[in-house]
Amino acid sequence: MAFVEFTITQESLDRQKELVLRTIEENRARIEELLDRGAKSYEEFVRPLQLMEERLGFYFAPIAHLHYVQNSPKTEEVYNALLPELTRYHTELGQNRSIYVVLQEIARRQQLSPQQRKVVEDMLLEFELSGVALSPGKQRRLKEINIALSELGSAFAQNLLKATESYELILDEVDVAGMPQRELEAARIEDGRYRFTLKEPSYIAYMTYGPNRDRREELYKAYVTRAPENEGVIAEILRLRHEKAQLLGFENYAQLSLATKMALSPEEVVDFLKELARKSRPQAKRELEELQRFAWDHGFEGQLEAFDIAYWSHKLKEARYGIDEEAYRPYFEQGQTLKGLFTFLHRLFGLQFEEVETPVWDERVGCYQLSLPHRLVGRLYVDLEARTGKRGGAWMDEWISHHVNEHGEIVHPIAFIVANFPPATKGTPSLLRPEDVVTLFHEMGHALHHLLSEVSEPAVSGIAGVEWDAVEFPSQFLENFVYEEEVLSLFARHYESGEPLPAQMVERLRAARNFQSAMAMVRQIEFGLFDMLLHMDYPVDVQKLLDQVRQEVAVVQPPSYNRFQWSFGHIFAGGYAAGYYSYKWAEVLSADAFFYFVDNGIFNDQIAQSYLQEILCTGGSRPAMESFKAFMGREPRSEALLKLCGIGD
Repeated sequence: MAFVEFTITQESLDRQKELVLRTIEENRARIEELLDRGAKSYEEFVRPLQLMEERLGFYFAPIAHLHYVQNSPKTEEVYNALLPELTRYHTELGQNRSIYVVLQEIARRQQLSPQQRKVVEDMLLEFELSGVALSPGKQRRLKEINIALSELGSAFAQNLLKATESYELILDEVDVAGMPQRELEAARIEDGRYRFTLKEPSYIAYMTYGPNRDRREELYKAYVTRAPENEGVIAEILRLRHEKAQLLGFENYAQLSLATKMALSPEEVVDFLKELARKSRPQAKRELEELQRFAWDHGFEGQLEAFDIAYWSHKLKEARYGIDEEAYRPYFEQGQTLKGLFTFLHRLFGLQFEEVETPVWDERVGCYQLSLPHRLVGRLYVDLEARTGKRGGAWMDEWISHHVNEHGEIVHPIAFIVANFPPATKGTPSLLRPEDVVTLFHEMGHALHHLLSEVSEPAVSGIAGVEWDAVEFPSQFLENFVYEEEVLSLFARHYESGEPLPAQMVERLRAARNFQSAMAMVRQIEFGLFDMLLHMDYPVDVQKLLDQVRQEVAVVQPPSYNRFQWSFGHIFAGGYAAGYYSYKWAEVLSADAFFYFVDNGIFNDQIAQSYLQEILCTGGSRPAMESFKAFMGREPRSEALLKLCGIGD
């Protein structure tokens, strides 16, 4: 089948909205038609249900995507108008007892393939979590809650975006003295002064290099107190999540969240995180003490605060390893780095990437067709530079899943990779920091998990059907290769001279790989523990709980005005509620698999093909633990994560 093209524009949003609404109504009618039939088999009933969902996602995904990458009053209007309609439809679907009974009958009586069995089991669980067994009154209430939660999540994200876009800090020459020329060029405005904002490239630049401590704190304070209106949004989200969990028979929302994850209970997650903290915190304390001594030795007076960490860490890293991230950026030109990543994936898995001409939403977006020696894989859109109207951060999103349609034809998948890397300027291309390269590899890992699927059933193809706490496994696995010499040699070349990254710079980069790794570890544990505990009890004093977690886990205590929760979009506007721990959980899987490659040679065809087939191509068609054991021959070992981070050596 030919690939569809991304032709959705600001001007065509109303037409696309009507397609979504029409598809919802057509799906409702089709469901009634399926239920009115006599004989019902997997092929006659379950496959049409999946294909209806795929079609609805096909029309809605481009709207959501444009809302994230080209935000405007129009995208906001259309997106927010559709959210309650979609939520209402999915809640009705999930509470349709007639469908549930048919699925139970199919599971009981029909001989199903492993893929089909996984689809039906996942659907049955989804129906149960949608309240199919509730009384009509409770079902109505659950529907109201789901609609409200979707609207609140959107409001949280929109408040955060507007707060991020509306702030700027204008500085004079004296406040930017000594900053890298490229950062100054990006920040300079017409009157000769410099503008810094809360968008990631700009914010990170001043927090890392800004010489004026007062201005750093000013920018930091603006960043950690963004969107105060989200305080009320958070309170309402937590109230409704707790009510939803209790309606469905769970003690708390954490239990509800884990019903579809690898972890068995909230207590297991808390123990997992606290054990990681116990093993990491002593080293994190030593790392902070070392940073404090370094700052004192170089003229700083007093105790380091949160807004000092990035600045002094950069200086310590540079002093110890000779690493100035600005010196590395010319070797990581965006286009060259992307092509190097493609080359690496070709050597690892035999993947081919071919750029194709097709409509895109911004002139800086590229589109690539992927293929393996024996098959066409899919298409990938890549949108990497920061710009106005684009949501912060980096992510992969899917548009179309690999599956077999109603005509027996293979439908090839399409995915998006989005990031906010430093944009090109008039005289300089987009030059990436080493951590930007890690981010690019990470998101490509997600994309490959989606695109390389060979699964016929869309409900368990690619990342669909993968437990949430395993979905980060392929992305973290791929990012681990960034600093391997054999990988760096494929793309780390000076964008002007073409000279490869000098061997001593490679060695310093590798030596610094685990610089302050324990501090980074406890910071992520802080977020994960806060998230899980927040959803294990109700009512809860959010700030008090966050302060308690920080006292137990963190080594850098932020100022009292810090309101991190107001911008914690992962759990209040994303899918990570009572699931942020997933990053660390999946890191155990990814570190273990990574060492299997490293210990046997990175470009080991046998191991690479096994990973390709057992992890990437199977998608969510079987439990993640089964896929991991099929690849590794055993269960994962948590020691691999500590080893990877250099903790406890």
